Amino acid sequence: MNSNNRSEEDEGIIAETESYFVWQSEEEGELVFHLELGGVTLHMTSEEWDELVELMKAVP
Repeated sequence: MNSNNRSEEDEGIIAETESYFVWQSEEEGELVFHLELGGVTLHMTSEEWDELVELMKAVP
């Protein structure tokens, strides 16, 4: 885990590897997924997350 400011995020961690992690939070009543890839963080709504998961399942 590379991020130094994860204290609030730790409770919502869904999955992690040595270099990457995914966590979720609730913002304005909506579930938001955060995908941390090194120096890049993607913030996605539930619908966007579901679409990304389907995309990754299609990758051989």
